Amino acid sequence: MTADRDMSLVSGDHRPGAYDLQPTVPLPPGERVRHGADAWRDVAAAGSRIVLVDAYPGTNLVALHAELTAALPDWRLMDVERAARPIAEIDRMIAQNLTDDRVFGVLSHQNLPDFYDGEALATLARQIAALDGPVIVTGWGAALLEPLLAEPVTLVLADLARWEIQLRQRAGAPNWHCDNGDEDPLRKYKRGFFVEWRVADRHKRGLFDRVDFVYDSAALAPARARPDEPGMITGAAFRGALAAATEGPFRLVPFFDPGVWGGQWMKQLIDLDRSERNYAWCFDCVPEENSLLLEGDGGVVEIPALDLVLTEPRRLLGQKTFARFGAEFPIRFDFLDTMEGGNLSLQVHPLTDYIQNTFGMHYTQDESYYLLDAEPGAVVYLGLREGVDPDAMIRDLEAAQAGDAPFPAERYVNTFPARKHDHFAIPAGTVHSSGANSMVLEISATPFIFTFKLWDWGRVGLDGRPRPVHLEHGVRNIQWNRDTAWTRENLVGRVELIAGDGPDREERTGLHELEFIEVRRHWFTASSDRHTDGTVHVLNLVEGDEARVVSPTAAFAPFLVHYAETFVVPAAVGAYRLERTAASRAESIATVTAYVRGTRNSDDRRDGDESP
Repeated sequence: MTADRDMSLVSGDHRPGAYDLQPTVPLPPGERVRHGADAWRDVAAAGSRIVLVDAYPGTNLVALHAELTAALPDWRLMDVERAARPIAEIDRMIAQNLTDDRVFGVLSHQNLPDFYDGEALATLARQIAALDGPVIVTGWGAALLEPLLAEPVTLVLADLARWEIQLRQRAGAPNWHCDNGDEDPLRKYKRGFFVEWRVADRHKRGLFDRVDFVYDSAALAPARARPDEPGMITGAAFRGALAAATEGPFRLVPFFDPGVWGGQWMKQLIDLDRSERNYAWCFDCVPEENSLLLEGDGGVVEIPALDLVLTEPRRLLGQKTFARFGAEFPIRFDFLDTMEGGNLSLQVHPLTDYIQNTFGMHYTQDESYYLLDAEPGAVVYLGLREGVDPDAMIRDLEAAQAGDAPFPAERYVNTFPARKHDHFAIPAGTVHSSGANSMVLEISATPFIFTFKLWDWGRVGLDGRPRPVHLEHGVRNIQWNRDTAWTRENLVGRVELIAGDGPDREERTGLHELEFIEVRRHWFTASSDRHTDGTVHVLNLVEGDEARVVSPTAAFAPFLVHYAETFVVPAAVGAYRLERTAASRAESIATVTAYVRGTRNSDDRRDGDESP
């Protein structure tokens, strides 16, 4: 960044380095994190002769076996995965889910027993029963043996968040039981997203209520630096921490990633690794991808944030949001940094009908861009210009994809000035892109891989390969009537005063009526009272250096948030207050709050009880 921008970030309300990169959720009082051999000796001391370690796909089983052998040398080690069906048979089973596409598949509805040979499992159970000494069985699906064994077992869940899996795959790790370590990481991710992780989440959801221990396999031979060794907590501590997490605000562990269009804003303000070329993305609230750090005496244990959604959906999401989406967190907050970077790809997202019928996803990737910052001259590409000829635009897109000529984006797509605190709605079917020199807080629906690139400005990815462009999908979803007049009237500058005036006010700022997310911006100088009203709130501190979230009834401990941090207030919290801290230097503080429309108790009191 330039010296001027460095100084502007360091001065004023925004203090570099204040952003918390490792937020934690407390374990119940008295619960301890055990590490290494001590942890496994606790498992052995639980009293069962048989220990089942059910490991999420992507767990480094070689490292796990080495740790178990060192900690419990007298225990017999067995692998449940030897009872899995041959991978060629599984490939035939899931061929329609994988498709030939590099990026997109069809969501799987298989269950883990489909991947196993029932007779082979029964044989393995008989072999275990015939042994005299203690036995540890490891692998994805170890818990499948429990109903086949006639004696009590100790059940351990070795869990792993998706971002860690992706990093391992980029470094050469294969998919489960596959010999594809050298395959395109996008294809490995596709197999995980559409098949493996869907099956794995269904499987582990059935284990949460009875698991005896939870093991942090993200710290076992991690792809990213971890200061500690793998930790273990009891199942009771795991369940207690997640239940308590719904009683107050919390943050997920953010993940930052470079990209071809990435910028320098996050590196400077959040004080990230300066040796990295850039940072394009930050997933700050995507529970499917992010993790939670559970902290207690002895350190931390990292678990997928999705575990909270799967175990406490009603208290987290609210009764109405859960009824609408199931155990799925529907709101996504992430950062797109193009400061001193490049344009995002010109893209469009699928309509709901298309995403359901083509990919099996039940709701679509509606989006919006909230500008945390922007340089003078920054723009957002949004909607089509007046009088665009669809056939001509498609011909030019095809020619650009073939390498004949660059696509003349400005001839077909509107550009609107992008300034700090502007908010642009982007309902599915709208052609769009964030231009260079912007810092975008993307407030969107959770489905996040369903981006149909129309034009990528002639670039290749960081791996040197062309990034995938999906014209065939894209042109089937472009809403050609969203021209300049429609876009200006419906998607640009839609700010409505709801309450208050001057420095203390509430505004509605997006999204379009076709999108299910409501966004409110609250400006305040001293404090601002809120209520979840029966649905989950996702917030970001978009102005001011820091603020504190407090409970008017002292139901949870005060919770500190810093500039640009995203945090979640569960539906079960009810009343809460944002207030200035004594250390705050900001003249005015602002948050944006997103929630699902039509799910607040005040919208319809006829539904009665909102209890779990």
